[in-house]
Amino acid sequence: MNIAQSARTLSTSPAIIMLGLLALSFLISNTAYAGGGGAEFDDVWATLREWTEGTLGRIVAGSTILVGIIGGIARQSMMAFATGIAGGMGLYNTPTIVETIMSATLEKVATVAPTVIQLSNGLGG
Repeated sequence: MNIAQSARTLSTSPAIIMLGLLALSFLISNTAYAGGGGAEFDDVWATLREWTEGTLGRIVAGSTILVGIIGGIARQSMMAFATGIAGGMGLYNTPTIVETIMSATLEKVATVAPTVIQLSNGLGG
């Protein structure tokens, strides 16, 4: 098999054609930016936050913990008890966790950057 036959075989391979189309789509696509909009969902987020951190959320979290305690006693296992408590705490703290992750900023980068540079290459700044 010579080079021409190998090239002809590769050029008709479906995998190579798909890979070429994928590369072409990356070259043609526009620049994408993270969304800054979504103000129309602020009311929904506020409602969900009130539900999970308000009276309803506390009732559901307490019920989850209670079910975990009862399940732990019935199964004579600490795992069901721990799962109930973790579920209740997770439900109550979910809005805070989501907001922390989604609104992460780099406000301390000016003070941290020299240390990170020092640790990454050992040369300092």
